[in-house]
Amino acid sequence: MTTSSSEHGVSLGMPRLPAPDYPDDVRARLEQDARQIIDRYPDARSALLPLLHLVQSEEGHVTRTGMQFCADVLELTTAEVTAVATFYTMYRRGPSGDYQVGVCTNTLCAVMGGDAIFAALQEHLGVANGGTTDDGKVTLEHIECNAACDYAPVVMVNWEFFDNQTPESALRLVDDLRAGRQAAPTRGAPLCTFKETARMLAGFPDERDGAVEATGGAGPASLVGLRLARGESPAARVVHPRAGGPQDEPRDAALHEPSPAEHLSSHDAPQDTSASDPAHPAGPVTEEEGE
Repeated sequence: MTTSSSEHGVSLGMPRLPAPDYPDDVRARLEQDARQIIDRYPDARSALLPLLHLVQSEEGHVTRTGMQFCADVLELTTAEVTAVATFYTMYRRGPSGDYQVGVCTNTLCAVMGGDAIFAALQEHLGVANGGTTDDGKVTLEHIECNAACDYAPVVMVNWEFFDNQTPESALRLVDDLRAGRQAAPTRGAPLCTFKETARMLAGFPDERDGAVEATGGAGPASLVGLRLARGESPAARVVHPRAGGPQDEPRDAALHEPSPAEHLSSHDAPQDTSASDPAHPAGPVTEEEGE
């Protein structure tokens, strides 16, 4: 006897229809690709993440057919595969656009204009967060920090950077994408479709000519820590804490020695500590010192 539960909108004891299979030629091709991926790992189930990218590259999102395929080749249950596919936001659960346009709305990008960009794109494209345009070209979403704060506000298309955006430049960008016009990322590899990106995330090489040639890198603010670690001192800045003082003036550290009245930010030069200054070592606190 079948027991139903109208409260949860499900029928208990009713078997779920099996997922449709790929056509024979598609499955044979995916099985060959899957074997290359699985062979990279000592434990086959470790290949699940790249395999989900592989099936996503086939249909543009992770379908029931794709999850069943992953379960079959890895000898997992569909529940185990579904648990992973629904956890990570990089796996799409429904049809999405050729170009995933993500607007960073974390704190710095937001205050620098990210919220305004996202609102303008929503109105211009006529979609909500996670929505796809009628032509299937663009899916819009707000995204978390992508470690490009020195270029805020940042828009990403299929995880390629478009830096220092404004509402106007973002609108031109999505119009170019929908019209099939070339849109060049600020840095990194040339832009490709979401399916092509998914295949590369599965671990297959980018076969486009010149795609491996980077067009840029991290910005000055992101590189400050690296320069300090190398012992390179950036230009000193004169800080005037009181209102009405002259504007901060960058100085050439090689030519200018700051006076006691000038204050170096900890971001401008490394500060001596007990660990880095042998002349003033810090030993354990004695009982007398602690009193």
